[in-house]
Amino acid sequence: MKFKDFNFTSTVNEGIEAMGFNEPTPVQEQSIGPILQGIDVIACAQTGTGKTAAFILPIINKLASLPAKLNYTSTLVIVPTRELALQIDQQLEGFGYFSPVSSIAVYGGNDSTGWDKQRLAIQNGADFLIATPGRLIQHIRMGYVDLSRVEHLVLDEADRMLDMGFYEDIMEIVDMLPKKRQTLLFSATMPSNIRKLAKTIMSKPIEISIAVSKPAENVLQAAYFVEDTDKIKLLAHLLVDKKNVNSAIIFSSTKVKVKSIEKLLRSEGLSVNAIHSDLEQKQREEVLRQFRNRSFQLLVATDIISRGIDIEDIDLIVNYDVPHDPEDYVHRIGRTARAQSDGVALTFVNKKERKQFERIEGFIERKIYRIPLPNL
Repeated sequence: MKFKDFNFTSTVNEGIEAMGFNEPTPVQEQSIGPILQGIDVIACAQTGTGKTAAFILPIINKLASLPAKLNYTSTLVIVPTRELALQIDQQLEGFGYFSPVSSIAVYGGNDSTGWDKQRLAIQNGADFLIATPGRLIQHIRMGYVDLSRVEHLVLDEADRMLDMGFYEDIMEIVDMLPKKRQTLLFSATMPSNIRKLAKTIMSKPIEISIAVSKPAENVLQAAYFVEDTDKIKLLAHLLVDKKNVNSAIIFSSTKVKVKSIEKLLRSEGLSVNAIHSDLEQKQREEVLRQFRNRSFQLLVATDIISRGIDIEDIDLIVNYDVPHDPEDYVHRIGRTARAQSDGVALTFVNKKERKQFERIEGFIERKIYRIPLPNL
């Protein structure tokens, strides 16, 4: 199947072509038709499957087909993180370049200028409002947010939002929307709380399930069984004087560990930076921009960037801690070996983490090679 088979408007097709897309991914192929028909859709699909375009394209097509531009917000996209809000906004900019659509990403952590820009876009009725729940609630309570004409509600990474405790915020926002609307729910997993949410806010949805893809075959996966006291020594041993690593991400479970890892690697003379929730949004964006541009070699991060951030040509992923959720493991190591390139994913496993690690092996249906510890 080709994108042209959806019979999008010429401006939407121009946007798809300009973005370099030709054939839809499975989630796009299965979702776009029902969304074009106005049907509610629940799609179980992980990050990296193309779900953003699956809901963006049919909605842009509807807007591009109207005789005149709307002056109100017709689409509300609720997401768990600032990074995902920005990424969707950027994709909207690309796919909608030739179409008359406007959008604004609404998220916290920015200065008063950012707040004012968001407020003005909300008041002027941007077509797409892409928002984190907490920040949108703040704007709502200021009294100028009008969601009474929203025609499409999209919940992206719904499981992540519920894990982060956003259920009540989401329901407060949903209560402000028209009862008659199209609701689209995208989630990497489909636990009972997601099904309960879907039953509460959706009308006769169809369900699409794209199997969680296992790590790419060109990712070399391996593990070190190493205790916490030796993890930092092992990391330094692996990275110092390794000229073949141009770009690597080291994932750790807490921002405290992230900061200490960054400090140690920097003391070893390595080109390193860190990203975690203590940084202001502008700082986080700048760190990611510099990393994409190869201004530094190593990025130390919490799971804040394991989902929804597209950074290509990563040679190495190090799981300094074993991810709690097997799907987080897939998301983390999915940052490497993209676009047919090869990559390496190493996981440091202490005694307490071995059961978690075995669950990951069961989930991906393969035994991960154990590398003997070097002399540290």
